[in-house]
Amino acid sequence: MSILSECFGIAEQHIFIENQWVFADGDTIAVNNPVDGQKIGQINETSVPQTDAAVSAALRAFPAWSATPAPERARHLYAFAEQIDTHLEQLALLLTQEQGKPLAEARAEVSFAISFLQHAAESARRLEGEILPGDTRDEFITIHRVPYGVVAGITAWNFPIALFTRKVGPALVTGNTIVIKPHELTPLTALALAELARLAGIPAGVLNVVTGAGRSVGEHLVTHPNVSLVSMTGSVRAGREIYAAASHDIKSIRLELGGKAPFIVLADADLEKAVQAAIQAKFVNGGQVCTANDRMYIEDAVYEKFVEKFVDAVRNLRIGDPLGKVDLGPRASQPEVGKLQAILERACRSGAKVLLDLNASSRPAPAHANGNWFYPAVLEVTSNDLEIMQEETFGPIAPIMRISSLDEAITFANQSKYGLSAYVFTQSNRNIMRCLAELEFGEIFVNRGAGESVHAFHAGYKLSGIGGEDGKHGIEGYLRKKTLYNNFS
Repeated sequence: MSILSECFGIAEQHIFIENQWVFADGDTIAVNNPVDGQKIGQINETSVPQTDAAVSAALRAFPAWSATPAPERARHLYAFAEQIDTHLEQLALLLTQEQGKPLAEARAEVSFAISFLQHAAESARRLEGEILPGDTRDEFITIHRVPYGVVAGITAWNFPIALFTRKVGPALVTGNTIVIKPHELTPLTALALAELARLAGIPAGVLNVVTGAGRSVGEHLVTHPNVSLVSMTGSVRAGREIYAAASHDIKSIRLELGGKAPFIVLADADLEKAVQAAIQAKFVNGGQVCTANDRMYIEDAVYEKFVEKFVDAVRNLRIGDPLGKVDLGPRASQPEVGKLQAILERACRSGAKVLLDLNASSRPAPAHANGNWFYPAVLEVTSNDLEIMQEETFGPIAPIMRISSLDEAITFANQSKYGLSAYVFTQSNRNIMRCLAELEFGEIFVNRGAGESVHAFHAGYKLSGIGGEDGKHGIEGYLRKKTLYNNFS
């Protein structure tokens, strides 16, 4: 019996359309445990007619759902959040088994997912319009914020539960309906969430889940004439393809893509705090995070001490079965392992100095021999032009570079095609304000590690995407404006 069936009563190879479980009639895709490569479940590709049926269900549900008072929509989201909380342990276990993150991090992700729904529900009474004076006598102008209609939500494999609710909460509270397509590596958690949404009483057709590959099911969703808004989290490659596909019908899109976050430590920094944050920001979820600390710039005066402390901390990371008390588990897939091996090899050939490579000394336990294992490595580099300093790693390879000043740090940090997150460690308010003014990134973490807040705004510049998520600005992205000129003379 599969974990989906055992814990959630869901038969394998089914999709969720109009609150019904429907057998998907496309090709079968296995879902494997990253720890040992063993199959833990399977899904089927959703056919084109079935994808059309999911969109049609959402379209039929839209008039009634958008007419439902916002506080009532919020009550459904609160009920959904309660169902997730009730099933937190089952969801966390399923997440660890299909994605590979440590169980403690899986529990934290489920809690984060709940907070996205709660924040969206709390915002139901804050969906405001505007009133303007008219240019003529006996006239006023009102600007209304109205839902788009059917939203296509496409989620990535690194945080499959949190990304699901990050899109569903804002979409539903604003009166839209949604069709979610999870990544084919991690579809089981999305299906479990669909069942919990049904148990929470979310009306039929308001939330639908289809499964399959991005270049088949995802592309059909993006180009579907009845989809008005596309919200996607994933790679730059996928974002470009969605941007191009959506352009034919001039669809509205929101893209949260990759990152190459600089981690700047200046001479006046609290070094212990900086090292601790560097470890957390680099190795949470094994570095498979768009906001990860992906390149470090350390000022001369503290460089040697920082490097010594950081390397020691990396060496002491606990790596192993994510169901145990560990800091790192396996990679999500075997292609990710191959990609990281190639990145490390190219960096070394380009002149990077290896300060630590646990791949050279660590080996998976026999039970893990067929799993997706790649261990942390720390590199010292002297050029900001190296691939390792320019391309997103999405894994536990940490390059460090010496800098002479804040000026140099800002210059190097901005020499990037990404612009999502940046980290700065300093005790100087002047330095902080300079970073605010000069760093070309959508969010800057000062004297702390990674982790966004649901009521803030998570958005990137450049290739890191457009639109943004979270907070009131993220919710506004699921609404469009309609202007009324009301002449009552």
